[in-house]
Amino acid sequence: MTGYEAQRIAMVESQVRPNEVTDPALLRAMRTLPRERFVLPAFQKLAYMDESIEVFPSIDGAPARYLLSPMVQARLIQLAEVEPGDNVLDVGCATGYATAILAQLAATVIGLEPEPELAQAAREALIGLGLANAGIVEGPLAAGRPAEGPYDVIVLEGSVAEVPESLLAQLTDGGRLVAVVTSRPNMRQGKANLFVRVGDELSGVAHFDAGAYPLPGFVPAPSFVF
Repeated sequence: MTGYEAQRIAMVESQVRPNEVTDPALLRAMRTLPRERFVLPAFQKLAYMDESIEVFPSIDGAPARYLLSPMVQARLIQLAEVEPGDNVLDVGCATGYATAILAQLAATVIGLEPEPELAQAAREALIGLGLANAGIVEGPLAAGRPAEGPYDVIVLEGSVAEVPESLLAQLTDGGRLVAVVTSRPNMRQGKANLFVRVGDELSGVAHFDAGAYPLPGFVPAPSFVF
């Protein structure tokens, strides 16, 4: 067993399982997927810490990009109840770690990423792991990817103050969207929410406290105050 393999098992047993993650397929994916391949070389030794990891710096005022911490990542994916036949959209996929996890749970996965450098890194990582049922596309996150939809599951890989209708409209009947929703823009601490579409109706319920760095491009529309 290599050092990374031991760290991977320790991550699952000390961070993920104790935090109410029980899905066998999800646990198996996180035990086997090499998270160190999805971070910068300088951070590979920290890949299995219970922390978010920066994978792209802040440029021109845009927020830096991070992988979610393993515990938040696992609980968020479990909340979505991904099924083997599902079509999934992974919004803000960064280097593709969550996309790779989802590819082991679902039929098809699209990772959506606005930064070309991150999108290319994600493509290379997925190809290197032989995950042929996952693909990476570039575009604005809040717009989603209607061309490959509708989706049974949509996962947001960071915090947002508001989930736009443009994404919710891309859910199938019975589709689920999970996201860390904050009380105002650019906050890290919020609640993991599950949104479910049933026919033309949408419901959203907060499930647990979660920390996540903000995703770019999700500023709520301004409202008038009298």
